[in-house]
Amino acid sequence: MKGAWGQGGGRNVKPRRAVGPPYGTKGDKPPTVEDLYLLAVSQAQGSDVTRRVDTQRGCCMRWFALSNVDMIHVRVLVLRTANMRIFGLFSTNTRTMSTDYTCIETYVPQKGVGAIKLNRPAVLNALSLQTMIELVQAFEAYDADPAVRCIVIHGSTRAFAAGADITEMSDATTVNMLERDQFARWERIRTVKTPVIAAVSGFALGGGCELAMLADMIVASDTAQFGQPEINIGVMPGAGGTQRLTRAVGKALAMEIVLTGRSISAQQALQAGLVNRVVPAEFYLQEAFALAGDVASKAPLAARLAKESVLKAFSTTLEGGLEFERKNFYMLFATEDQKEGMSAFVEKRKPEWKGK
Repeated sequence: MKGAWGQGGGRNVKPRRAVGPPYGTKGDKPPTVEDLYLLAVSQAQGSDVTRRVDTQRGCCMRWFALSNVDMIHVRVLVLRTANMRIFGLFSTNTRTMSTDYTCIETYVPQKGVGAIKLNRPAVLNALSLQTMIELVQAFEAYDADPAVRCIVIHGSTRAFAAGADITEMSDATTVNMLERDQFARWERIRTVKTPVIAAVSGFALGGGCELAMLADMIVASDTAQFGQPEINIGVMPGAGGTQRLTRAVGKALAMEIVLTGRSISAQQALQAGLVNRVVPAEFYLQEAFALAGDVASKAPLAARLAKESVLKAFSTTLEGGLEFERKNFYMLFATEDQKEGMSAFVEKRKPEWKGK
């Protein structure tokens, strides 16, 4: 679903109808994104906001019931969305950040959140060298922008990224690959300090799976598929697939995925600990933006140092990690946000973070 939620790089796109079964009541149609917002408002403020709200609320409820969507999840999602819209944290007017890219789009869907959309639909968002160059530029631009406190990367509903662009590597030699040093760009993305969320729907295979694992959290749609099929074309993962996947799901499952080339479903990925949550495909991007909004609402310096400390656990001993954590904890007492946060807690008010 595009338009009102900002997926579209800032263009004014007419809201599309959500995909779902036909209504059971004659004349009912699946709800638009705006209908979902009206439903959220009606649940947050009462059923007599406007006649249109009441009408759309009933239509939405019937559509969700027929779609077998978890209504508890829907209510939580729309209420969170309503609160974000009411308090100005979620805007229907996206702000385009750059028009210089050819393989990606960047935009700001809500306050404090920067979004990157992989935009090569004809090849299922295959990760070409140009795509990786643009991703590095976008990530580093957001990382240097104090107004951006969380980054969301996503593809389309059909594919997050179906892998590397094989046409660029099929005739390469060892010397070509060494000179190209394409994985140096992946390291630059890895070192981004701003928290990153990957919103994954459809295929996340090979380099696509490795790119998703570079994120700090993954929100997956129920259609997502994760895998490392490089073995099927005579090679192996080269951008972290053998290392990050093993750390996320364990040796046994990582071996099976890497050595057979088979993919796993979103639910299997959730059970294995690869993703944070699985939601219906109609809502995966909104859920990722809601999670990003939660992160962006926290003290930015604390969030950056907390991310750094968690990641340290994968590259050091427990003793070294604890020492690193303590130093970061003490360092935050030199910030204005620490004073503000603790004062706000004592005074029972909402803190106002300055990122200083």
